[in-house]
Amino acid sequence: MPRFALRLSVTAIAALCGASSFAQSPSAVDTGLAFSHPNQLVDIGGRRLNLYCSGSGANTVIFDSPSGMGGWVWHNVQPEVAKQTRACVFDRPGMGFSDLSPRPNTSANVVEDLHAALGKAGIAPPYVLVGNSLGGANVQLFTYRYPDEVKGLVLVEGHHEDEIERINVASKGKFKEMMAGGLEYAKACEAQAGKGFVPGSELFTNCTGGIQPQFGRALNAAYLASLTSPSYWRARNAEEDVFEVSNAQLRAARKPFGDLPLMVLTRGVSPYAIAGKPQSDLNKATEKENYAIHKEMAALSTRSTHRVVAGAGHIIQADQPQAVVKAISDVLAQIKP
Repeated sequence: MPRFALRLSVTAIAALCGASSFAQSPSAVDTGLAFSHPNQLVDIGGRRLNLYCSGSGANTVIFDSPSGMGGWVWHNVQPEVAKQTRACVFDRPGMGFSDLSPRPNTSANVVEDLHAALGKAGIAPPYVLVGNSLGGANVQLFTYRYPDEVKGLVLVEGHHEDEIERINVASKGKFKEMMAGGLEYAKACEAQAGKGFVPGSELFTNCTGGIQPQFGRALNAAYLASLTSPSYWRARNAEEDVFEVSNAQLRAARKPFGDLPLMVLTRGVSPYAIAGKPQSDLNKATEKENYAIHKEMAALSTRSTHRVVAGAGHIIQADQPQAVVKAISDVLAQIKP
């Protein structure tokens, strides 16, 4: 999902997956085929993490996804990056095709799992890390834990450890109200998953987002199988429940990135705006704070670039995938051979 399901409701899943392609029929082109099945299932101690890599090059680009979502959210970006260098997406435990973990996906646990999987799979550094939303927090913590292995960082609407409180203040408490509503609905989705979803029902549509035309037939089947499974909802809600733990882990690690090539991408379209209506003062204040947070993150490196992506909401890789591809290409260009 988008950051905390964009804290609007679980129905925001549909917006995550690429609204620009919704006119395409699922049967017309089977897009995302490579993302529709397990690829390299790496054993990291009695459970497996799914990796999908393609391309070749001196540096490996690793992608981490927004809260509650598998690596398939990068299906419009990873293939393009793989034309330049090696590019790998992975599924956090309980997401996509990775096994459920007995522990929640705190940032520290995700970093530990990913580092172990890369080692077991023989995917050696140097890495360029790319993360959207929660994935952005995870890749920052990975960079702090393994600084010698990371040569570049791309934060796509990346999460900051103080973001919840700051956005809540800017929105005069509305943000946490939306968070609470989204979490309550997600618990209802988890309960329904245990009983079984009825295709076409309100809960089925709201909890999964329904058919995603831009995915194609095979990836749609995998996507819906995942988002209707009890294990997915257990992992997804556990990930949300420990968000403050993850925030504390990143806060404790926080320091400048030195001269690490860093790209920070900020949305140009507010996910909280109401279509066809003027942007409210409260909405403007929220977006201004989001921009300020990202500007501060960019200032953590002496070799950083901060870009606002016009026409893109929180899930920039869905709305403007080429902007993300260009950001990664620009970071790769800064890395010495």
